[in-house]
Amino acid sequence: MSTEPQSALPEHQIGFDAHGIEPVPAAHRTSTAADQFWIWTGANIAPINWVLGALGIQLGLSLLQTLAVVVIGNLLGATLFGVFCLMGHRTGVPQMVLCRLAFGRRGAGLPALAQVLMPMGWVATNTWIVLDLAVAALERMGVHGSTELKYLIAAAVMVLQVGIAAWGFNAIRQFERYTMPVILAIMVLMTVLAFWRVDIVWHGTGTADAKTFAAMTQLMTAIGIGWGISWLVYASDYTRFAKPQLSARNVFGATFLGMFVPTVWLALLGAAIASGGAGSDPAQLVVATFGVMALPVLILLLHGPIATNIVVIYSAALSSLALDIRWPRWTISVISGVIASLILYLFLQSGDFAHTFDSFMVALVVWISPWAGVTLVDFFMIRGGRVDLGELYAPPETSRYGNVNWAGMLSFAIGVVAAWLFQMGTIEVMKGPLALWAGGVDLSWLTGMVAAGASYAVLYPLCGPAIENLGSRSKLGSLSGEAKSTSV
Repeated sequence: MSTEPQSALPEHQIGFDAHGIEPVPAAHRTSTAADQFWIWTGANIAPINWVLGALGIQLGLSLLQTLAVVVIGNLLGATLFGVFCLMGHRTGVPQMVLCRLAFGRRGAGLPALAQVLMPMGWVATNTWIVLDLAVAALERMGVHGSTELKYLIAAAVMVLQVGIAAWGFNAIRQFERYTMPVILAIMVLMTVLAFWRVDIVWHGTGTADAKTFAAMTQLMTAIGIGWGISWLVYASDYTRFAKPQLSARNVFGATFLGMFVPTVWLALLGAAIASGGAGSDPAQLVVATFGVMALPVLILLLHGPIATNIVVIYSAALSSLALDIRWPRWTISVISGVIASLILYLFLQSGDFAHTFDSFMVALVVWISPWAGVTLVDFFMIRGGRVDLGELYAPPETSRYGNVNWAGMLSFAIGVVAAWLFQMGTIEVMKGPLALWAGGVDLSWLTGMVAAGASYAVLYPLCGPAIENLGSRSKLGSLSGEAKSTSV
């Protein structure tokens, strides 16, 4: 199978990104560490982080307690994210294709399918959540007509973000590179204004009892380590374009900071404003605190979902290709955008449905931590980062990585159950019995990852090598004499 793209020009001269899920050749890997930083900073400049930061205050934590949870959690979450980004830089392969190592050639279809379906809901949610804020900012500028404005803004944002994602990595890189410095300047002004105008209460009424501990674990899952974990499934899709000569330290540092800085910054901003009594409603935060900066805030609000969703839509298309769908990547991006638009339309018709759907999406993220546990153990501990690229793309019947890696699938299932047992979400039927027994303590991210990773470390030596040996013998029997791709 040929893995070379049609054009031999360097990536920055191509314009439209014709790459699918094939390994990106060295000549097309032109992304710098700064590019990676801007991409991930843009993806995390999301107004939802204001709300999640304010959640700590609403749960009864003081501002200092909220800040401690957010900083410590994101140190862990961003570290995990940076480690996953190294996979893409080392191999040039997207994340859901790398899944084939731990789950098998067809077994990897399960997480890939989840990664196809969930982003469509997230795109709608990320777009919907800023509409009230954008309308509030426009009304401050004298532009009225909330219902019509919402539909107009939603349509404009959706068309723009789908167009950028369909164009591909090069367009995403350019968008983030040239818009993010302006957005960060606006954030600095907003932060100064917030700390000047809001009577921030640093200590508040936070306590150190069992109820407070449970609230801290819930916040940790929402915007601490849980936030970084939710991005792991996207990591390698972008670092596969990073220059091969970049050191692992440069790639890790750029992606770590791109995740850590904006998430902590926005969460602190939301928590600080909420501590002064402004509440957690997004539109209320904007009107009460940033009304005098209506235009800059509007720019930030509209940029937020676009910068996040272009990353999400692009990765959803790659995950579709990882399911062996043979359509062009840009076509799948457009289809994803259309489906997300339909979901967004339902949101606009019913706010109750939107809130319920959002809670359901948050609950479903429980699958990512077990997947991460299996993937980490497989790539770094069992294989030592060595990957045979040709076998990743070989037919399921002959790939040395097997049709289904049952060690990975069983470990994943064990991790999902362990994560659910300690999950404390907003949907009653999805709350885990151990989380309820512990008074609301949410350790789903930890139990899921540890249980899945430990299970895989035990199960793989028992059946993994046998699967790979069987695949190798099958390949030798049907493709005798055919040269294999080299390992990386």
